[in-house]
Amino acid sequence: MYKLLITGGNGQLGRAINNLYKDREDIECINTDVDDLDITDLESVLKFVEECKPYAIVNCAAHTAVDLCEDQVDLAYKINAIGPRNLSIAASKYGCKMMQISTDYVFAGDATKPYTEFDTPNPQGVYGASKLAGENFVKEFANRYFIIRTAWLYGDGKNFVKTMLRLASERDEIGVVCDQVGSPTSTVELAKAMDALLFTDNYGTFHGTCEGVCSWADFSEEIFRLTNKNVKVNRLTSDQYPAKAKRPAYSVLDNYMFKLTTDFMFADWHDALKVYLENLEY
Repeated sequence: MYKLLITGGNGQLGRAINNLYKDREDIECINTDVDDLDITDLESVLKFVEECKPYAIVNCAAHTAVDLCEDQVDLAYKINAIGPRNLSIAASKYGCKMMQISTDYVFAGDATKPYTEFDTPNPQGVYGASKLAGENFVKEFANRYFIIRTAWLYGDGKNFVKTMLRLASERDEIGVVCDQVGSPTSTVELAKAMDALLFTDNYGTFHGTCEGVCSWADFSEEIFRLTNKNVKVNRLTSDQYPAKAKRPAYSVLDNYMFKLTTDFMFADWHDALKVYLENLEY
């Protein structure tokens, strides 16, 4: 029996992992959220891991409110950096693998070609900096680890797709930023990618996003096209949509390590979105 300790188990990605393994009798998902396990408390983490003795720790927990991180700096670092550190210390002590989910925000977002795992991170805000610190702690303290950077994630939970569909039911026109580009990524696809690594010794840092590139405005238009919503998308620049934290203009990640070291291939973002919407009640 493979026991997987999943932190943030009730989030979008945690739910996708649970759904992927729900029919697997050889895999048990031990789901925790902050009320079950405070990952910022080392003693609590060590005690929990000692008791459940997982095959792997999969850390989906994070402080992901990008603007809020600018105000809650200490909390961002506690959750996004100290949390992964504590889990990695426990993983090494009790002989389990560590899988850390990270983000495109570790990069500056000013590139002109997709970022590979060999490009140098340069975060521009507290969220990205705290997530990069978490990556570095995983590398420092975990003996066997996978770090997967992803971006523009949507799944079972609050996300951009559902927000657009809600707005479409309320208005005829929606303003959406058109000068930030990336790769919308389904949690279903990311969970499958994680599975392609988790039971191997293929350790290291990986980029994990759906294939293809679009802007947020393009993404919105495709959502409305697939759901037959007659909504006009007004294309805005980032300057017209001010936010406390700077967003990367270019968030495209190249899944280079997946391509070099595995047979796994992410779906194109159009195809993954279509599958998601077919299974969504809206």
